[in-house]
This record gives sequence, C-alpha cells and structure tokens, in this order.
Amino acid sequence: MKFVKLITIIIALYCILYNYLPFSQFTGSNSIVFARENIGLTEEDYAWKRKNMVERQIVARGVRDKKVLEAMESVPRHLFIPEEFRQYSYYDQPLPIGLGQTISQPYIVALMTEMLDVDNDDIILEIGTGSGYQAAVLSKIVKEVYTIEIIEDLGLQAEERLKSLGFNNVYVKIADGSLGWPDRAPFDAIIVTAAAEKIPDPLIKQLKSGGKMVIPVDSSFLGQDLLIVEKDESGEISIEKTIPVRFVPLIEGEEVEK
Repeated sequence: MKFVKLITIIIALYCILYNYLPFSQFTGSNSIVFARENIGLTEEDYAWKRKNMVERQIVARGVRDKKVLEAMESVPRHLFIPEEFRQYSYYDQPLPIGLGQTISQPYIVALMTEMLDVDNDDIILEIGTGSGYQAAVLSKIVKEVYTIEIIEDLGLQAEERLKSLGFNNVYVKIADGSLGWPDRAPFDAIIVTAAAEKIPDPLIKQLKSGGKMVIPVDSSFLGQDLLIVEKDESGEISIEKTIPVRFVPLIEGEEVEK
C-alpha cells in the first residue's frame, strides 16, 4: 500500500512539473472541470497559456534556442486542434486530430525544431503535415516550408488553416512524403513527423550538403528512435541516435500526388 501511495505521489509531482494531464483525465468529472476552465477564454488568455507552456514544459526540459522558443510562444496551438480537445491545447501531450493522426506534444515539436538548427534564410521540407502546427512553428524561423501530407483530407484542412492564419511561406502538397519534393530540392533541412521503417533514400538525396534531417525510425526493440542525419560538404552521411519516441507510422507507397 505504501509503495502504491509513493508511486501516486511521484506521478502527481510529474504532472505538476510538466503541466501534463494523464490520459485517464480525459473522461469523467475531471474532464468537465478542465473544460469549464477554458470557457470564454480570450486570445490574451491563450497567449498566457502559451508563455506558461514554453517556460514550464520546454525551457524547463532543456530547449534553449531563442528562435524556437519565440516561435512556440507565438503560434496558437489551440487553433490547430479539434474543438473538443482544445482545452488541452497547452498541456504537454499529443492529441488526436482525426483520421487516425495526432499532433505532437509541444516539447517534441520544440526539441525537433531545435535539433534542425535552422536559420531565417533556410528552406525546409516537412514530411507529415498533420494539422500544420509543426510547419507553422518552422515558418516563424525559416524562409520557406514545403510540407507533404499523404492523407488528402488532412492535408487540405491544414492548407486552408495555414492560409487563414497568415502562414504564407508554407506550401502544402498531397503526396507520398517518403519520395520527398524533388522539384523543390535540395533542402537546407528535412523534418519527418511520422516513424519510418528506415530512412527513405529520396530524402537523403534531397538534403543539401551541410544539412540536417530529424526523423523517427523504427528500432529493433519494437520502439522508435529519433535520429539526426547529417550530410557533410562531401556528401558523407552521419547518423546520431538521440531519444526514444513514439510517432504514428509513416504511410508510404500511395499514388495520391496532387
């Protein structure tokens, strides 16, 4: 019994430190309480929540790039999330966005963006548009973002959302992301937001010399590893394994290009 109580205390402390709600709280009376907290929120209220998210979930866990932090504080994550889950927008957890897909937790978005080490003159390729949130964050930092989504409805929704919110340097394509975007290559950096069985060769070819790719890849232990792939000036590839992650699988091989 004492052991169970100790575990409960540890979990509670974790939730407080990282502003995180366990998935068990999505149901029952607690979810009603949290929903009520968000009724009638203004954009100023959401801005405060974003600032709190950055300080407590992202800076506290080691992300330091000022450009990334400013972008995360600027982009309204709640507008990239279905209304029924909007009250959880600024908790550090992935959320469903429909069609079997999710929006990544804020910390992972910030971490992967920092790993790319991009600048304002860079042109970026994203594989897996999803809701468009990751592309929106990148668009605040770089010159242009080219993003590919294989699920047509999801891609079209993201494109409309990005345009309506004024992210005019983001370009969406409905296609098989594992093939990249050859007529816009090479790219200064590539980010993949779905887990591949292996690093797709077309993406390596479309990465500029001196560029980086951040990609989750299936590991041999039924998990996934987040990899940083670098191409030096001579074209040689180096791969660094960073942290274990959990992403939806990368869908390949569909003839959906539009």
